[in-house]
Amino acid sequence: MLFNVEIICQSTDFQINENTAVSIGKFDGVHVGHRKLLADILEAKKDGLASCVFTFDTDAAFFFGTDSKGELNTREEKRRLFEKMGIDYLVEFPLTKETAATEPEDFVQRYLKNQMHAKLIVAGEDLSFGARGRGNIRLLQSMADAMDFQVKTIEKVQMDGDVVASTRIRNLLKEGKIPRVNQMLGMPYSIYGTVLHGNQIGRTIGFPTVNIQPDADKLMPPFGVYMSKVLLEGKTYPGITNIGVKPTVEEKKIVGVETFLYNFEENVYGKDICVQLYEFTRPETNFHGLEQLKAQLERDISEGALYWGC
Repeated sequence: MLFNVEIICQSTDFQINENTAVSIGKFDGVHVGHRKLLADILEAKKDGLASCVFTFDTDAAFFFGTDSKGELNTREEKRRLFEKMGIDYLVEFPLTKETAATEPEDFVQRYLKNQMHAKLIVAGEDLSFGARGRGNIRLLQSMADAMDFQVKTIEKVQMDGDVVASTRIRNLLKEGKIPRVNQMLGMPYSIYGTVLHGNQIGRTIGFPTVNIQPDADKLMPPFGVYMSKVLLEGKTYPGITNIGVKPTVEEKKIVGVETFLYNFEENVYGKDICVQLYEFTRPETNFHGLEQLKAQLERDISEGALYWGC
């Protein structure tokens, strides 16, 4: 897949040959707080600075074993989002034992100053980088004059007294609180994939679906049924989505995302789609046979039709 944003990855030996406005962060979820950082570097393009996102190719919490694996956005999803926003450069910096042990001052001198020609650095107030996590906003500010760059700090965004943060959004997602997740993300929680051939059970009982298999690193919400929309080739279609392992009809416990679309009969096998979640309606259930499953699907589809006004 091709992206207009220039992606720099798998190397610490890179060079950006123009002055940049750099936003540093984890960017898991690319939530409304992140968007404030990104808005500033995009605004700086008016002053002739190229917009650059600097992030690590592995989340530090996962790398150091302080958090379980699971990303709100996979690497490809983040690339899509940054491209859509108009970011010029995306640096996916390798996080290794060696790079994690880099002294913060050396990190600023080598990467931000010499290799990225940073003139503006925008980051959150909880920024941490370099050996022992000693690199922070205060260090950047202390080096700003000598390194000839400006530093802008973005405070945490709050919604109804709740701090918008990736950890908070992950916890809400695990609880199935999709509207709150979407509010903090500033967009629907989305799962991308290529439409696969399923087991055709839905089609044989009168409910054809489009099926994708999520990336192994994608953080999934509770298994069950969701009100959803599907983006396909620039168009949006309302539907209902089941996320899970389909215990009634599948022996293999492979997580899938299966969506019934209203008033839709196209053949879309092999096409890329985006499934957007809006509301969790019920948990996944192991039914006693196909007739019971069919009866529940009829109820789910009727409920979805009311929800979407189909």
